[in-house]
Amino acid sequence: MADLDTAPLETRFIRETGPAAAIAELVEPSLEGLGFRLVRIQMMGRDQSQTVQIMAERPDGSMTIEDCEFVSRQLSPLLDAFDPIDGAYRLEVSSPGIDRPLVRGSDFEDWAGYEAKIELKELLDGRKRFRGVLEGFEDGEIRLEVDLDQIGRQVLGLSTASIESARLVLTDDLIRESLRRSKKGRSGAGVTEPDGTDDTGGFDEKDD
Repeated sequence: MADLDTAPLETRFIRETGPAAAIAELVEPSLEGLGFRLVRIQMMGRDQSQTVQIMAERPDGSMTIEDCEFVSRQLSPLLDAFDPIDGAYRLEVSSPGIDRPLVRGSDFEDWAGYEAKIELKELLDGRKRFRGVLEGFEDGEIRLEVDLDQIGRQVLGLSTASIESARLVLTDDLIRESLRRSKKGRSGAGVTEPDGTDDTGGFDEKDD
């Protein structure tokens, strides 16, 4: 029963379309087998200058440059073997970053209390874009406290099916909390990094 209860929290409800969807279907099981989870895949550029960006993270939300390099090395042969992309491309594996996309119910739970921007697929009371403070995830809905004109503060319940995109808003509080969590995660894993190391990096690898 516990698995059924938690499944909606850990299932990505924002999905790719087109070629990016085919890549996601190919790499997501492999990422999970490596101990990571897929956040998002984006295709950028065209023809001979395409970039495939795979955004991933560990279950605790961390993703170091070393992790990016490791994932890139593991996924490159898989992409080469199945060749889901026409023409040459550059593979880029990256972390979600501080103002990260929110793609799972658990993301909204983990970052409750912080600001987010949400864009809907269709108009709701005449608007598609909302900015407010996350109040978590409940009964398949994202809870967002917003300031509505002439109404004041109100908590909206937005179904996952209605959401086009969602991401955290970069604020000083978010930066401090992200750095605290990153430091705690590295400390718990016994990892020591030199001052100035950016733990939200990425790794590029050219397709030959």
